[in-house]
Amino acid sequence: MSEAPAAEMPKVETKGGVTPYLSLDGAMKAAEFYVKAFGGEIVAAYPPDEKGRTMHVHLYVNGSSVMLSDFFEEYGHGFEKPQAFTLTLQVDDIDAWWTRAIAAGCAEVMAPQQMFWGDTYGQCTDPFGVLWSMNQAAN
Repeated sequence: MSEAPAAEMPKVETKGGVTPYLSLDGAMKAAEFYVKAFGGEIVAAYPPDEKGRTMHVHLYVNGSSVMLSDFFEEYGHGFEKPQAFTLTLQVDDIDAWWTRAIAAGCAEVMAPQQMFWGDTYGQCTDPFGVLWSMNQAAN
């Protein structure tokens, strides 16, 4: 695994109370997808190693940090399919967020609809297998 000089990896603020750190096959591609699908911003990233893997990417998505890396089997971080969690975006305009995500390439799991708790809620998966949900509070 190549080490990047400190100048290439700026210190950026970690936002949010809980920071998901996802290991994905194609971390940089996922980061670029999250920019397109969820309005994310890549704020720091290590350059890829000689195999094209990225050790660390830091994004801001909807006011919170999301961190990503590729799998590094030689360091005990082999491929595993994402499972048993959902990343939920609290949004003010679910229609706009939903339309952008689906247009970018997310697959609909459950279209946004009013739920028993009164909010509008929907679920989609991204091309990397991560389940995302969107929740718009009732007015």
